[in-house]
Amino acid sequence: MQTWRFLNDEATRREFRLFWAAQRSVLESLHYLNRKSGRKSRRRWDIFLFLLRLFGFLLKLTGLYRKGYGNAKTIKTTHITLEYSNLPPAFDSFTILHLSDLHIDSIPGFAAIIIKKIKNLRFDICLLTGDYRKDIHGLFNHILKPMYALANYIQASYGTFAVLGNHDTWLMSRYEKETGINLLVNESVEIEKEGQKILITGTDDPYYYYTEMALMSLQTKGYDFKIALVHTPELAREAAANGYNLYLCGHTHGGQICLKEGLPILSHQYEGKQFNAGLWELGVMKGYTSRGVGVSGMPVRFNCPAEIVLITLKKNPSL
Repeated sequence: MQTWRFLNDEATRREFRLFWAAQRSVLESLHYLNRKSGRKSRRRWDIFLFLLRLFGFLLKLTGLYRKGYGNAKTIKTTHITLEYSNLPPAFDSFTILHLSDLHIDSIPGFAAIIIKKIKNLRFDICLLTGDYRKDIHGLFNHILKPMYALANYIQASYGTFAVLGNHDTWLMSRYEKETGINLLVNESVEIEKEGQKILITGTDDPYYYYTEMALMSLQTKGYDFKIALVHTPELAREAAANGYNLYLCGHTHGGQICLKEGLPILSHQYEGKQFNAGLWELGVMKGYTSRGVGVSGMPVRFNCPAEIVLITLKKNPSL
């Protein structure tokens, strides 16, 4: 029995995907940053990369690099239960595996570490919120083998769905069939269980590749319960205004390197401290910003453990 379907028919989706691929390929090739604010400028990373190399040198000099590297390979499982009055009864105890920011090529053999962590977990659906490779540009074929291996362990009864992050390329959309991971590009999918339905909407990355199509996709009407998948917290207010109940994102890594837990040195997001990591609320909408599975910049973590997240939805009519 088919447990999910795209809202648009195949012909419409194919036409839409071609338009999106052309648009995003131009943004990627020009190395332009296109954000929701409308600001558009060339990315300058020279100073940041210099400081990153300097920080890495200091870590090695002080002997902390090895500890941070060990931390980066240690992944925690975070269990969360979220209660809703409007959750369709059939979805009571429905469990989501949320994976974000895999950066699966940042640490040798990292796919095996992730697989060991998730292979015995039970979940109804798997949702991924972007950033599958280490680099922002260049080749990505080297991540296909580990992604294929991981994909075997994240197939779920109600589907496996993903959005792209700012480290990803539109070319990855060519490998959906091989991985069994369905990409949501400013579009929605309807999940059905026992005749009842919820909606999941996934947008393109708004951090580097924002377009108005992302906002339009969050304007889907109907459905008692709606979930938004976005790489960053940037569209949370728009999702809340359009009646979404759960917003899943990542991108921040929780800071990855924190002075103490919850106090990141740098988070690469500007929406507010409450969105840095973990559970938050915006009106009646609940959101979760994952600390991420992988690492970016350098393969270390301090006071900010990597995580995979299991979210159990519960119906509570008394809320």
